[in-house]
Amino acid sequence: MKEQLYNLLQGSTSVVGLEDMALRVVVAAIIGLAIFLSYWISHAGTIYSQKFNINLITLTVLTATVMAVIGNNIALSLGMVGALSIVRFRTAIKDARDTTYIFWAIIAGICCGVAQFMAAAVGSAMVFIIMLVLGRVRNDVRTLVIVRAARTQELQVESLIYEYFRGRAVQRVKNTTPESAEFMFEISKGTLDRAQRRAERPITEELYSMGGIEYVNIVAQNDEIGS
Repeated sequence: MKEQLYNLLQGSTSVVGLEDMALRVVVAAIIGLAIFLSYWISHAGTIYSQKFNINLITLTVLTATVMAVIGNNIALSLGMVGALSIVRFRTAIKDARDTTYIFWAIIAGICCGVAQFMAAAVGSAMVFIIMLVLGRVRNDVRTLVIVRAARTQELQVESLIYEYFRGRAVQRVKNTTPESAEFMFEISKGTLDRAQRRAERPITEELYSMGGIEYVNIVAQNDEIGS
């Protein structure tokens, strides 16, 4: 029983020929270039990282190389899983989509390393299409209107904000002291743009004209890093 378990863990130690090895690495590099192109297209703007994108190609090739050596050796495969886990969790992620690209590169490399070129090609083609179509989707930018005013203007500020944005402003924070009150309202960028086109003056001018306003800040808030 122990010998059978040892043989199972040891697996095959057959050496991959030069031509076969070169084929696996070349196919992995080609798919890595497709991953590179997909990342470049879907990550427009300041969020794009050229160094990270280049690393996706090398990660695909290196994974294919290691898998070609491992073959069906279970013991080495477990070590490979641990190493790939370190790659994933020690990599700084600026965008949630970067996780998809890391796993895409790893899985494509594994498929190429064990000569499953069809699986690598079909899977990569499908992910490429998905990321091309949906990768550039952006959440609507939320806008925060922060107002600090005299306590005596508390009700007037709330009334003006709700009237200006026609009830679409959501009050998130309200901090008060005996002398002052601070408000934070959340609206969508589209609501802000429509309200400013409709009104004669911007919201900042409307608030300051009331008197008793210390400051008005308008902050764009987005889940994405860059735009």
